[in-house]
Amino acid sequence: MQTRVQHVLDSLRIPDGLYVASPSNTYHYIWIRDNCYIALSELDGTHGRYEQTYHALLDIFRKYEWKLAYHSVHKPKEVYEYIHPRYHAETKEEVWGPWGNAQNDAIGAFLFGVGEGLRRGQKMFRDESDVKLVSLLIKYLQTIEFWQDADNGIWEENRELHASSVGACTAGLLSIQRYFDVDISIIKKGLHALFDLLPRESASHEYDLALLSLVYPYRLLPEALARSITGQVETHLLRQRGVIRYLGDEYYAEGGQEAEWCMGLPWLGLCHLLLGNVDKAHHYLHRVHQVMTPEGAVPELYLAQEGVPNENTPLGWANALYLVLSHMLTDAP
Repeated sequence: MQTRVQHVLDSLRIPDGLYVASPSNTYHYIWIRDNCYIALSELDGTHGRYEQTYHALLDIFRKYEWKLAYHSVHKPKEVYEYIHPRYHAETKEEVWGPWGNAQNDAIGAFLFGVGEGLRRGQKMFRDESDVKLVSLLIKYLQTIEFWQDADNGIWEENRELHASSVGACTAGLLSIQRYFDVDISIIKKGLHALFDLLPRESASHEYDLALLSLVYPYRLLPEALARSITGQVETHLLRQRGVIRYLGDEYYAEGGQEAEWCMGLPWLGLCHLLLGNVDKAHHYLHRVHQVMTPEGAVPELYLAQEGVPNENTPLGWANALYLVLSHMLTDAP
């Protein structure tokens, strides 16, 4: 099954090493966040694909270095001034139009991925320009005061202070601090803000699928809290074919029933594996098999009443989480 899922994921890969989120017309874009999560499936590879994805993301940042340099000093006032999370696949230009572009977690995810690659001895930088861009991203997070900046969050919706965004930025800075000059005080501010928010995701969301990111990949939480949050997602958000993002989610909802996101299944499996629950991790791997297509495509979500996937099938992020879980279980004792 790994081979089939990998083949599906490879079908979303474009020549420069980036991935479109899905083949559908509405998702045929490059999301920074999605690419950082997808790249995790290549993190321990030896063929250079992980580095290639990050080099291509750095090329996007290089195109917008003028914007990054300005906002590393001047805090954005409007949503469009933030470093955009989404780009055209062909031109790598920002996608314009009304959108929740304040997504601080995407920058945190990028820095985290760079740090993880460096820790493994991978060649994450091609030249000093790449190094400069990462330094600017660090300054950007400090300037926007990520620990108290209400952003659109991982789901690109209402602006609130999100635990998953604060956590992603904090994890990114922690990951990169051994290689770059990072003011330790902003890491402390991030941690304080995070634990003030927890166990909630935000003022409006008590339970949220995004909180799993604090367990995997960021590993920011003490074990007891990681177990509690994982358990809360299972208790309140787990459904037959996936995990709803949060109670009352209207995206693809049917008759008042929230859509069931398939990537929540391998995500829960990864959290359980990190917590030592190998049997539970295998359980969730099997549940992914039940919702993927015969070709090995993991959908974005299933409609709750019709019981069918939406058009965003496959979703690269979901396929990648399946591969990470499958590989980790293969290597588990």
